[in-house]
Amino acid sequence: MRNLPWLIAAALVVAAPAGIAAQTPAALAVPVEDARFYAFLDQEFAAALRDRPQLATQLGMKDGQDRLDDISDAAELRRLDWRRGSVSRMKAAFDRAKLSPGAQVNYDIWALELDRAELGYRFRLQAPPFYSFLYSAHAQLPNFMINTHTVQDAQDMRAYAARLRAMPAVLDTAIQQSRVSDAAGVRAPRFQIERIISGSRAIVTGAPFDGGPASPLWADAQAKVAKLKDGGKVTAAEATTLLADTRAALLTIKPAYDRVIGWAEADLPTAPSGRVGALTLPDGAAWYAAALKLNTTTDLTADQIHKIGLAEVKRIENEQDAVARAAGLKDRHAFYAQIAQRFPVVPWNDQLRAKYLRDANAALAFNRTLLPKYFGKLPVHAMEVVREPSFSEVAGGAAHAAGPSRDGARPGRVYVHLLGTTDATPPSALRDLMCHEGVPGHVMQGDIQVGQSGGPKFRQSTRYVAFGEGWGLYAEALCKEMGAYPEPSDDFMRLDAELFRAARLVVDTGIHAEGWTEQQAIDYLVNTGRAAPDQGRSEVRRYITLPGQATGYKIGMIKIVELRRRAERELGAKFDIRGFHDLLIGSGSLPLPILERQVDGWIAMRRRS
Repeated sequence: MRNLPWLIAAALVVAAPAGIAAQTPAALAVPVEDARFYAFLDQEFAAALRDRPQLATQLGMKDGQDRLDDISDAAELRRLDWRRGSVSRMKAAFDRAKLSPGAQVNYDIWALELDRAELGYRFRLQAPPFYSFLYSAHAQLPNFMINTHTVQDAQDMRAYAARLRAMPAVLDTAIQQSRVSDAAGVRAPRFQIERIISGSRAIVTGAPFDGGPASPLWADAQAKVAKLKDGGKVTAAEATTLLADTRAALLTIKPAYDRVIGWAEADLPTAPSGRVGALTLPDGAAWYAAALKLNTTTDLTADQIHKIGLAEVKRIENEQDAVARAAGLKDRHAFYAQIAQRFPVVPWNDQLRAKYLRDANAALAFNRTLLPKYFGKLPVHAMEVVREPSFSEVAGGAAHAAGPSRDGARPGRVYVHLLGTTDATPPSALRDLMCHEGVPGHVMQGDIQVGQSGGPKFRQSTRYVAFGEGWGLYAEALCKEMGAYPEPSDDFMRLDAELFRAARLVVDTGIHAEGWTEQQAIDYLVNTGRAAPDQGRSEVRRYITLPGQATGYKIGMIKIVELRRRAERELGAKFDIRGFHDLLIGSGSLPLPILERQVDGWIAMRRRS
C-alpha cells in the first residue's frame, strides 16, 4: 500500500549463501564477529516487526496478528527515522572489513534498504494507496485476510475478526492520503477509479451485508471456522461463537467501503483518461528514474532500457523464425497462424476453468520430478494453482505467486485470472507459465528460502524485483533444458513469453519516458509483444500505475544468463549446474550488483577446489 510494497515489501527470501562465507580463510577468521553482527541485525529486525504486524504474518509469526499496519504519514516517517538510526548504529558498532564476505553482503543490504526507503518516502505522493492496478488498498486488505492470515486455532480466528475491525481505519487513512496526492496533481487514471468502485462493491456485496450468497470475506471466514471444527480444534458451540464475532466485525467494514466508493465516485468525473504515465505527474521524470533504480537495482536510464528492449525484441523474433523453419514453416508468422488455428479464442467457462486448473497443477507436479539433476536444494512444501479472488480478478490479468509459510501451513500458491476470453490455453503456454510462477520459478524459490537458516532474519523480508522476476524468466528457459517442454511448439511459446517481457521494456519506458498514450502502448504490446487484447489492456494499465516494475523481469534475466555464461566459460569442467542454481536460489533476493559479486566469489572458490 502506501509503503510501496512492490518496491520494498515482504517476500519469503533468506540469508546469504553459506558456500562462499564458510569456505574462505577470511570467513574462518571472524565467526565470532559474524555471530555478534547477526545478533545485532536480528534484534533490530525484531524491533522493526513490532511496527509491521502484516509483515510478521507473512513470515509465519503470530506477533501482532490482531493488528494491521499503520499506513499513515506519521508511521511512515517513524519507520524511516528508525531505519536511519539503525544503520547509524550498525556503522558505529561494526567494522565491515572485519566481517566475512557473507556477512558483508548483509551489511551492505541493511544499508541499501535505508537508501531505498529514503527514495520511497521522497516519492510517497506519487504512489498513493489506491493508485496501483496491482496493489490498491481496497483489494490488498481482503487479499491479505483471505490468502495470508492463516487460521490454525480459535485465537487465530479471533485475531482475524480483530483485523476486520481495524480495516476501516486503514481505508480512511488511504482516502485521506489519496486526497493529498490528488491535490498535489497525482490523479489515479479513470480506469483505476472504475476498478476501485467495482472491486469495493464486490467486497461488500452478499451475506452478511445483504441477502445474497456469501461475500468473499464471509465465505473465507466460514471456510476457516469449518476447518477448525472439522479438525477438532473447536467445538460446535465455539465455532458458532467465532462466526458470530466475525460476522459482527465484518459488518463494520461496510461503511468504510461505502466511503471508499463515495470518494472514488466523486473523483471519477475528473479522473484523467487521456495522457497517462510518470511524465504527467509532478516531478514525474525524477520519480520514474527512481522507480527504475528501485526495480532494476541498476543505474540504467530509461533510454538505455528502451534500446535494450528493442534489441531483445529483434533477437527473439529471429530465434522464433529459426524455430519455425526447423518445424518446416516459413517464419514465425506462419507458426503463430498454425497455433491460432489449433486454439481459437473462446470465452472462459466453468469447464475450461476446471481443466486449466487441473492441467496447471499437473504441470507443477511434473516439473518437481525433473529437479534433482539441476538442483541440490529441493522444495518440500505443498503447492497449488488457484483462481484469483473475484474482487481482484480482471480479464487478461497477470498470474502471480506467493511462497509457502515457513511451517508449510500456508502452501505455495500460483494465482491465475480466468475471466474474459482464452485461446483454449495452448498446453505449451500453460507449461511455460507454470515454470515461471511455480517450479522452478517463484513458488519453488520461496519454498527453499523459507526453509533456510543461519543468516540474519531480516533477509526473509527483503525483495528485489530484478532478482525475483529475473529468476522467474530464467526458470522458463531452464525448463527447456530440464525437459519440461515435450512438444516442438513449446520452445516457440517460451520465446513468445520472452518476447512479451522484452516488449515490456519498450512499453514501460515508452509510457513513462517517451510520452506514449495508453492506446499506443496497448497496440505495441498486442502487435509486437503478441499479447491478447484483454491481456494487453490489463498489462498496460498495470505499467501505467506501477512505473518501472515490468522492466525488472528482462533486466534481471539478462544478468543471470550473463553470470551463468561467465561461470561456464571460466570454470569449464569445474562448472556445476546444481551448485550454480543452489547459489542463486539459496542466496536470498539480492540486488544485481551484489549477485554478480556472489557469483564471482563462487567462481573463484570453484577454481581453487
